[in-house]
Amino acid sequence: MSGDDVRGQIARVAASDRLLVALDFDGTLSPLVDDPMAARMLPSARTALDALLDLPDTVVALVSGRSLGDLRVIAEHGDDDRLLLAGSHGAEFWLPGEGRIVHDEDPEDAGLRDTLRAHAAAATAHLDGIWIEPKTFGFGVHTRRATPEHGREADALVDALVEAEAPHWRRRTGHNIIEYAFRHEGKDSAIAELRERTDAAAVLFAGDDVTDEDALRSLGSSDLGIHVGVPPTAAAVCVADIPALVAALDLLATERAAVRE
Repeated sequence: MSGDDVRGQIARVAASDRLLVALDFDGTLSPLVDDPMAARMLPSARTALDALLDLPDTVVALVSGRSLGDLRVIAEHGDDDRLLLAGSHGAEFWLPGEGRIVHDEDPEDAGLRDTLRAHAAAATAHLDGIWIEPKTFGFGVHTRRATPEHGREADALVDALVEAEAPHWRRRTGHNIIEYAFRHEGKDSAIAELRERTDAAAVLFAGDDVTDEDALRSLGSSDLGIHVGVPPTAAAVCVADIPALVAALDLLATERAAVRE
């Protein structure tokens, strides 16, 4: 797609009556880092989000696989923040004026989660560079700091463990991580719920990972999907990297400011 085509797509969605701009965090606004809790969005990305938040009829949300608590930390999100959040792939939300919103939880699920986390940690303790990340509805196995051999061994061990003890759990793959969860929401359901809660006429969603493809495939003809990276992807637009996405968001803010005057 040419630069003119991309600008045309952004101008189209910028003219929407009420726009929801929903964005993945890791790899989309923040560079991928070895320590997941050290991730922070680029300053230029935060500036672009603030410009969008200042526009009328424009809502901005972060949609992440991170648990809501961790997402608030890495997004430096305060109680007075204007950003909406969808954490745990859409199983928990934070809305301005309402705070945390989560659907019904079963204590038995939480008990199994804690047991499996402990088993996964014990099963991989002999492998250097493996980190078992606690998540609200499960856990993640990070292999970024491990050798490829140790990473493959950790994934195989935990796959077998979850298959034996919780075969009904959802499994997701990402950049150097496999996530396991007893909740089955995805970023597609997160976008659907945010769309309904904000009464958005159109959605722009951007992400970089395979876990974002559910959301990208769920978009309609009035929406716009942007993939950060190279195809294949269900997104209509691909940008090379985070600075290129920031440039697209800056253009969106400029175009939308012009049509909303």
